[in-house]
Amino acid sequence: MYSSAMFVEHLVKAFPAPIECIQTGNGPAFTNRFTSHMDKPTLFDVHLERHGIRHKLIRPYMPRHNGKVERSHRKDNERFYATHSFYSFEDFAKQLKEYSRSDYNNFPMRPLGWKTPNLVLKHYLASV
Repeated sequence: MYSSAMFVEHLVKAFPAPIECIQTGNGPAFTNRFTSHMDKPTLFDVHLERHGIRHKLIRPYMPRHNGKVERSHRKDNERFYATHSFYSFEDFAKQLKEYSRSDYNNFPMRPLGWKTPNLVLKHYLASV
């Protein structure tokens, strides 16, 4: 729960444009929707509200949405985790940062019209 809230803080600090909405699954790290505390916001929700970010939940039991996340995790494993060795947490963090900067964000993706995330971001930032 804490790590999802800290992710919001790191994302807001690192992302070069205002974030309007974050879409997540329905796990307890993101929502109390399916718990006995359904009226109480999660720590994740509190951090989103603090930054004025709307929280969109995927529809429950929609494997189509979850499958996209699972595929992304599988590709990250194939391209990074299974092909690198880490000697410490600091070494892992350094390699992950480099992978994200140079490899992942420069890999053309179908949902982006076969453009890279870096190219899409560059075009978006030039238009705002």
